[in-house]
Amino acid sequence: MILSDFAGSWVGTNGFRLMPGHPLAVLPAAGTVTMAAGGHLTSVTYSWEHPDDGPQDGLLVIGPAGEDGSLVAVWGDSWHQKPAPMSLSGAPGAGETFAFKGDYGGGWGWGIVFDATDTEVLRMRMDNLIPADQATAEMPAGPYPVMVMDVRRA
Repeated sequence: MILSDFAGSWVGTNGFRLMPGHPLAVLPAAGTVTMAAGGHLTSVTYSWEHPDDGPQDGLLVIGPAGEDGSLVAVWGDSWHQKPAPMSLSGAPGAGETFAFKGDYGGGWGWGIVFDATDTEVLRMRMDNLIPADQATAEMPAGPYPVMVMDVRRA
């Protein structure tokens, strides 16, 4: 079961930035992790605050994609990904992480990583993935963190 040790309510902060050169604006955040469908799916709901646009919220539903350990997620966010949810493919990452990626057009992508090393701290990072043909000196190719949520048990 994915993130089953993290079931419950969480509160803390979320850092947000739009562009790679911008500083993270750190504001309050909260989340809830629940197991669903007999423990086969994990639901992660979260709320955060945009520095200009105010309160926002999101939802990820995560589950196994096959017997090879691969994962799948459906993600929607009131600010980043609306109105249609994004499908992301994923897998356990290095150490105690779970990583997901999806494309949103023209080679641009989105990544979501959960750090599961400490069951008392839930860390979720969301990265914008810049394609090589769109890279500039200010926006190098590859991922950069757009959101960095760090929450603790409520």
